[in-house]
Amino acid sequence: MAERSTAAVDVADNSGDDPLTAKADKAATDGVAEAQKKAVTTAESTENKAGEAKSGEQPSITAPELHSGHKLARRYRLEECVTRLDGFSSWRAVDEKLRRAVGVHILPADHPRARSVLAAARSAALLGDPRFVQVLDAVEENDLVYVVHEWLPDSTELTALLAAGPMEPHDAYQLVSQVSQAMTAAHREGLSHLRLTPSAVLRSSTGQYRIRGLAVNAALRGISADRPQRTDTEAIGALLYAALTQRWPYENDAYGLSGLPKGVGLLPPDQVRAGVHRGLSEIAMRALANDGATASRQEPPCTTPDELAKAVAAMPRIRPPEPAFPLPTPPEYQRTTYQQGTYGRPQVRPQVTQAVVIPPPPLQSRTGKALKWAVSALLIAALGLGSWQIADRLLNGQKQPIPPATAPDTGDEKPAEPKPLVVRDAKEYAPDGSPQNAAGVDKTYDSDTSTYWRTKSFFDGPTLAPFKQGVGIVYDLGSEQNVTSASIDLRYGGNHTTGTLYAADSLSPAGSPSSMKEIATATTSGSSLKLDAKAPVKTRYVLLWFTALPQSAGDQYSDAGYKQAVTNVSFLGSAP
Repeated sequence: MAERSTAAVDVADNSGDDPLTAKADKAATDGVAEAQKKAVTTAESTENKAGEAKSGEQPSITAPELHSGHKLARRYRLEECVTRLDGFSSWRAVDEKLRRAVGVHILPADHPRARSVLAAARSAALLGDPRFVQVLDAVEENDLVYVVHEWLPDSTELTALLAAGPMEPHDAYQLVSQVSQAMTAAHREGLSHLRLTPSAVLRSSTGQYRIRGLAVNAALRGISADRPQRTDTEAIGALLYAALTQRWPYENDAYGLSGLPKGVGLLPPDQVRAGVHRGLSEIAMRALANDGATASRQEPPCTTPDELAKAVAAMPRIRPPEPAFPLPTPPEYQRTTYQQGTYGRPQVRPQVTQAVVIPPPPLQSRTGKALKWAVSALLIAALGLGSWQIADRLLNGQKQPIPPATAPDTGDEKPAEPKPLVVRDAKEYAPDGSPQNAAGVDKTYDSDTSTYWRTKSFFDGPTLAPFKQGVGIVYDLGSEQNVTSASIDLRYGGNHTTGTLYAADSLSPAGSPSSMKEIATATTSGSSLKLDAKAPVKTRYVLLWFTALPQSAGDQYSDAGYKQAVTNVSFLGSAP
């Protein structure tokens, strides 16, 4: 059930109950978004010629008759139909070539929306932003049009999260921050969503939010808007409102949430539910002010995702709640009796008498006395013999030196003290063919802390997998050395940075890190990382491999996200 709610695009809910969709349908234009206007215009002109329904109407087309086990392109095997509506269907499928689960939307090639769906899917695929569920394929084949997208079984729909109750302020802050930043990037490329509902937002197991159905959801339903940025901004405001109050900010019930009481208008979240964060309540009203509502604190409305993201960034940071630790159980109370003169002493009954047996002192028995005299006699004899030998040597004038005591030879040599190793060359290691900053690797061993090699910004972290297995650099020490440790100076602190040293076979190793010998691994939350090997490892090439990066704010060189920069690297070891 979790996989089904995660993979299916929200196409089965009643659009008539969704005010966002109703307004988008009323404002129909000739485009899914600015990047798809030409394709949608062509599709609608085709509809007019064929006498079919126009955008916003329900076309009378039957979904293709497919079944479980059917293959598309001899590669995608259909497993389960999760939606069948408006002449198209959505499936959970398996990509047999890459052996992974995927989702597939299928509709007939002569469907009046087929052209616009293809255009929307191909435009969304070009974005390549990991904050969105990626479109993997968009094909027209055998009278069918199908769109293949990622399947995320470890993610949870926002609908399910809201059903459990309102979010904590920190979680709601992360939701509006991440979604508004992602939609800002999409609109910057001319793409809009127009169906940004709770079922279109997923939260991964690492706490990162991802958006599915960018441009494609709207194209499947034939939805367009005159001002797509305002539509998406208001949708984000509705998501934040629901996260704070567990209520849908309109009179109609939708997505398993109760609507507001009829006739009272749009109330601020902090008036609907007690304990709502005041700053987040104001942000929600500023986003929903696009619908004519009045902001509660006289702040200007946010009409674009970019304005909303900046308003959220200007808020004081909301920290996560402190973890609750159970209090230790106190020891069982023991009753203590006190008597005068016996404080802290055990009571002894006066009528009980005990015989005390005192053992004799050592060497006081007859046998002990005999043994003592025997030992004394041996000592006297030894002293006499030693004195006689010394006197004999002095009289004969012989002075023989006493050889010095030497430690037994165990055959083990003392290991050499570690010393700094010189880096001769370095090269970025990118087994997936996507380097981070290949030209900046020499800045990591130039002894200048103001220069650095920096990774790109990732938006699903701190662990990079499964989107990227890791990032790193291979260093050439000139010759084989016994590597014992490494010190890595980092530019960004934060959550945590996990790094591992591996012994590589060349400056450009062909295998993955899992095939290399591990030297040391460590995790830090500061700006330095120390890697100590349990035993020296002989190698000439050392791979520094990062698998987790901290979350850092954006600067003039990069966006905010999970990233790291290395300012200086030093190795310790000895010659073999």
